[in-house]
Amino acid sequence: MKVLVSDSISQKGIDILKKSGLIVDVKTGLKAEELKSIIGEYDALIIRSATKVTAEIIEAANKLKVIGRAGTGVDNVDKVAATKKGIVVMNTPGGNTITTAEHTLAMLFALARRIPQATASMKSGKWEKKKFMGVEIFNKTIGIIGLGRIGTEVAKRTQCMGMNVLAYDPFLSDERAEELGITKTDLNRIFSESDFITIHTPLTSETKYLINKDTIAKMKKGVYIINCARGGIVNEKDLYEAIQEGKVAGAALDVFEKEPPEENYPLLLDDRVICTPHLGASTLEAQENVAVAIAEQIVDYLINGTIRNAVNFPSIPFDQVPLIRPYLVLLERMGSFASQIFSKSIKQIQIEYLGEISTLNTQALTAAALKGILDPILGEPVNYVNASFIAKERGIEVKEIRGKEAGDYQSLVKVVLISKDDKTVIAGTLLSKKDPRIVQINDISMEIIPEGFMIFMKNHDRPGVIGNIGTLLGKDNINIGHMHFGRKEAGGIAYSVISIDTQLTDEIIDKIKKLPNVLEVKPIYIPLQ
Repeated sequence: MKVLVSDSISQKGIDILKKSGLIVDVKTGLKAEELKSIIGEYDALIIRSATKVTAEIIEAANKLKVIGRAGTGVDNVDKVAATKKGIVVMNTPGGNTITTAEHTLAMLFALARRIPQATASMKSGKWEKKKFMGVEIFNKTIGIIGLGRIGTEVAKRTQCMGMNVLAYDPFLSDERAEELGITKTDLNRIFSESDFITIHTPLTSETKYLINKDTIAKMKKGVYIINCARGGIVNEKDLYEAIQEGKVAGAALDVFEKEPPEENYPLLLDDRVICTPHLGASTLEAQENVAVAIAEQIVDYLINGTIRNAVNFPSIPFDQVPLIRPYLVLLERMGSFASQIFSKSIKQIQIEYLGEISTLNTQALTAAALKGILDPILGEPVNYVNASFIAKERGIEVKEIRGKEAGDYQSLVKVVLISKDDKTVIAGTLLSKKDPRIVQINDISMEIIPEGFMIFMKNHDRPGVIGNIGTLLGKDNINIGHMHFGRKEAGGIAYSVISIDTQLTDEIIDKIKKLPNVLEVKPIYIPLQ
């Protein structure tokens, strides 16, 4: 398999990829058309912030399985297009945490004490001591917008420096805020009470221009604003105007909406603005950390099938992989089996988790079931990443149901396909914690090994049915591996599932349908993973 590295990363990351047996091409500085023309050759793409992975490039990526961002933000990747095509998008959220937090603090100190301006003045031969009067940060209030990894590290360090910390994050719990010893609040209080405001959120539709003329109007006169997160969160035109009016005393910017900014960009010409060229993650330690991390994640996915730090698919913690992997196989095979015996248009899919399995994070398991269901009926690639997207796109409602009781089993899962006027229920479990089994079809108990070529047959429970099918297959030189039978009551409706060594022809299927007491016949194929 081939990996394209289109932005500069540490050699240690490249070495990890090569040692795993992957073929690695390092081609940095590619223009969009150049990247589009070659991306079809690669199974994986590793980027930083420079490469823009647009929908057009993703459309040309016929082999691509994973896009790895050596860093945190992935706003330079069209995640919707990637998800639709089944491409995992992953990042390295912890690799540059400390480095970016430290850069924020450096900006905070430099902003408060006007260090860059004083340095430039001295280097020009001046001694302007009175001109560069600063402010203390001790006992000042800092408002932190976004308390993820980086925001949390900034909070810890500013507390140690005697600052009062206000924090806003929609996912921050009261318990976590109390544990950190900070004040959880809303944006309005952040704006109205903070002496310094620092931003640590991703760029999304909700955070685009979060800092603008209206929110600046709510701030204290003389506030300082720091952005080491993403360009576009701050409306730079509104910020410039607020600095000119004296509402904002100064700003420290590591990121810009357009990078690099245009020559003679107004914000850069104002000496109340200090700026760096997107250096938040630019330390030797951080670059090595993110390169090693993304290389290891790419290897884990391409070689072992383990997904970590994906932004468009639920990641499986490494220590849970041995537990979850057999269930992924079970759910996918159950979904495939259900889909191939269900002949109606699917309106709703229910996945039921009963017993011990109900306590796990089941997002990946549901995706596996959806892949199994959709694969046999769609003429396009379906995988764990795009299965949920495809189901939603086709108007199929997906429900997860959990329950503590699993009957005679420690864990039991059910895949339920529902049409306007019909439904099919497939129940399954693991034997010896690893061997997938289907144990129920609708209301009939059976034990089926779901793999390979099979025949599903619905029939009247009458003498001779099994003998007739065995004789017919024998005459056509079809070898039987396993035969599974089940009925709810004698003389009623019965199900037969027969494992065979070769695929049935349409002619043989027609012969089986014509046998006495046979009501329905479905050929099934479930490939081994």
